[in-house]
Amino acid sequence: MISPGRITVVISTYNHLRPLELCLAGFRNQTAPPGEILIADDGSGPDTRALIARLLPALPCPARHIWHEDKGFRKNIILNRCLAEAKGDYLVLTDADCIPHPRYVEDHASLAELGFWVQGRRCYLHEAASAALIPGRKVPGGRLFLSGKMRGAAKGFRLPFPIIKRDTGQRGIIGCNMAMWKKDLLEVNGWDEEFEGWGLGEDSDVGSRLYHLGRPRKFVYGRGILYHLHHPILNRDHVPKSQARLDEALRTRKVRCVKGVDQHLE
Repeated sequence: MISPGRITVVISTYNHLRPLELCLAGFRNQTAPPGEILIADDGSGPDTRALIARLLPALPCPARHIWHEDKGFRKNIILNRCLAEAKGDYLVLTDADCIPHPRYVEDHASLAELGFWVQGRRCYLHEAASAALIPGRKVPGGRLFLSGKMRGAAKGFRLPFPIIKRDTGQRGIIGCNMAMWKKDLLEVNGWDEEFEGWGLGEDSDVGSRLYHLGRPRKFVYGRGILYHLHHPILNRDHVPKSQARLDEALRTRKVRCVKGVDQHLE
């Protein structure tokens, strides 16, 4: 367990205007705000920049917009820049298309444990439910579940106590709800910037290299809840190449990637 003030929340985004507004409104209404929020922007246009400039002053903690030029999917690079600039001892990672439960940061602070990283879960909101949400208002999880507009409901309710499995499994590694100690991420050299394309491999790679470092995960249900907004499935033509890269990391039990965060450290 750590103080929420020692947490840096990193929100990945790319041209997510309305989702980002909903996401930031969720962080504005946390029971325990983090020490800082970094928006990891993989090259969004001027509309996103204007939205962020308008919304950041209302957040309950310092916040910064970390941006680089749009040259295709380069999420790992912008995540490494955020890792290099993070002031917190502990990073909580999410995406702009996810709305945090009001106790999201509080939960992650209570789950933090030396020697482990944390994998949280997410539930999915249907298209109509996603379109009807209003920034700053609590997601009506119970009503959406009963109306059939929420999928993966077991992942969408905060329980009286967390269900935690400590393991080194590959199933369920998702980058939109991970939390790690900054020092552990620096030891594995952060995210592997040689991964290309969206949707497979890069999250499993960093989680697996943390396993190889000797850091199993706490696989958690009932705490650190995220509501994932509906969006179209993006192109995954890169999957075979990314899978081969991940398979090689697993086979060799690699800990450090070659092209990682050390390029961005002073």
